[in-house]
Formats: sequence, C-alpha cells, structure tokens
Amino acid sequence: MSEITLKGINNFACKNVTLRIREGEILVLLGPTGAGKTTLLNVIAGLIPYHGTVCINGNAIDNVAASQRNVGYLFQDLSLFPHLSVASNVAYGLTMRKMPHRERSVDELLRLMKIGHLAERYPGDLSGGERQRVALARAIAPAPKVLLLDEPLSSLDFRTSRYFMMEIRRIQRALGITTLYVTHSFIEAREMADRVGVMHEGRLEQVGSPEEVFTYPANERVADFIGPPNVLDCEQSETLGRGLVEVCCGGNKIIVPYDGGEVKKISISPRHIYVSIEKPPGPTVNRFRGVVDEVMVSDLVSRYKIKIGDTFLVAELPRGVCEEMDLSPGREVFLVLKLRWINVIEGGGVVNG
Repeated sequence: MSEITLKGINNFACKNVTLRIREGEILVLLGPTGAGKTTLLNVIAGLIPYHGTVCINGNAIDNVAASQRNVGYLFQDLSLFPHLSVASNVAYGLTMRKMPHRERSVDELLRLMKIGHLAERYPGDLSGGERQRVALARAIAPAPKVLLLDEPLSSLDFRTSRYFMMEIRRIQRALGITTLYVTHSFIEAREMADRVGVMHEGRLEQVGSPEEVFTYPANERVADFIGPPNVLDCEQSETLGRGLVEVCCGGNKIIVPYDGGEVKKISISPRHIYVSIEKPPGPTVNRFRGVVDEVMVSDLVSRYKIKIGDTFLVAELPRGVCEEMDLSPGREVFLVLKLRWINVIEGGGVVNG
C-alpha cells in the first residue's frame, strides 16, 4: 500500500493544496463543478503542469513522467477502445507499461470484476455498468500504487450506481489500493469515503470523516455547499442513561446521544433522515408520521420540507428515489431520524452518536 502526499500544489485551478492520503484508504474529493477536483487528479497522474510537490511513500515524483508514475486512472469518459475486445482493453495497460513482474493476469482481473463471460465482447455491446467494470479493470491491471477515480458513477442510473459503489469498495479493499475518488455527490461521498475532502474554487477547505464534514462544516464555504442542517429547539429533556437523552422538540420526542448537562438545541443533516411512503419495520425509536409541505428540486437531489407535529424538517433524497416514490405536497410519509447522526449543538456538550 502507498501513501500520497501533496505539498503546496498550485496551478491554473489549484491554490496551495496540501493533502495526505493515507495508505489503503478511499479519500473522496467533494465539491461543485470547477472546484479543481479533476485537476488535482491530473496533477497526481502527471498529466498537467504544476508547482509544488507530489510524493508517493515519501518519494517526490515531480520529475517522473506520467507513464512511469505507476498510477491507475479511471477517466470520467472511460476512454475504452471500441475496436478492442474486453480482454484486449484490459490487457492494453499491461502492454503499454511493460511491467511483467507486476502484472495481474487478464483472466484474474476479469474474474475479480465478475466480467469473465464478457471477455470477447466489444464496448459497444456492453451496458453502462459493464463498461465501468472494464475500465476499472484496465486501470488496475498494472498493479498501480495509487488509483484515481474521476466521477466513476456519473453515467450510471441510480440503481446501477448504488450497486457499483459496493463493487468499487469490495475491489478496493481486496487489493488494498490507496484511492482518490472525485465526485459532486454527497451520497457517494458518505457511502464510499474513509475521509472526505471538500474543495471550493481550487482550495481544500476541509478534510475529515464523513460525519465530521457533513455535521460540522469547517467554514461558511463548506456549509453553503453542503447545506444547513435541521436545528431544533428542545423544550425539555429526560436522561435515559447509557449515553442517551430523550428531548422534546415541537411536541415530538426524540432520543439523542448525550454526555451530560441541559440540552437546548439538536441538529440533524437533511441527508440523514430516512423517508418512506410505507411504515418502516422495526422499533419505533425516532420514527414519525409527517406530511410533505414543500418540494425543492435540484439537478442531483430533491429536498422535502416535511411537517411532523409542530415542527418542520428538511429531508434530502436522490432524484431517482424521489421519482420512484412520487412525493408531492400533501403526501403522507414516514420519517426515521438515525440516532448516530443526531447531534447536540447547544447544552450538554457536542455529542456524536
């Protein structure tokens, strides 16, 4: 496994970026279009000029040609060769690198990707998910020290992308390869990342666990990008023991992680509220019936203002999920507030369950 260190990276898009990517982790770079995420991948790959230092395992590679950096790169457009079969596409990286002592056999990679049955097919005959697997197999064929993934799920539908997220995680863990993953999707960042880095206008604004970044934005720029959490005033609280307290917010009783003291306000991110049109099974803790009051739609997600009791909560869902449930104002829904994502933000100290 390899550790990547970036020191003072500057160019036309990056502004003094310093970052350490730990051995074997997936670090997700999150940010809006134009934030400099892909440019940073290209810096590591040696594809564009830059000032600063890129190190792998403590060794500077700034004067190493892109072809010799031993970096696997899955481009957003995949860049598969339409005239080559699946097996030949995967083998291409091995042929170009001329590193037989580090090669993974094509058959081994096809089995790892679960596409052995597609070996003789051509890219034009494959589904979007199958093409992703071929491109990923080609990227890791020469056993690179580092894997760079640029918006790997952007061309897939919601159901396929959810499945492929699990597959990337499985493969990354199986190989133990240090991975830098670029996306603008909060869902991908939350589900894929060991750590998240948020970029804005070429600057790395915050790096931390998904919980830290989504719950405690480091500054106003990160908060504006992520979106504000639901903040609820607590009228009263009752200690339950075992690190829990029951608070009353707008007539709704909510159980919250707790480390002592009076609880005045709690917060929960919109993307950590589960929404269903059917009553979910399981215990009734932090489960509520509500009515959709307002729908706010963007390109990637939809936010729903939902009334429960005397309180309004904003929940965030992927567009694909929203379309399936056909949510609209006046629709009755069920909400689940996930205990581990509810935080005390005033009184009782800061608690993260």
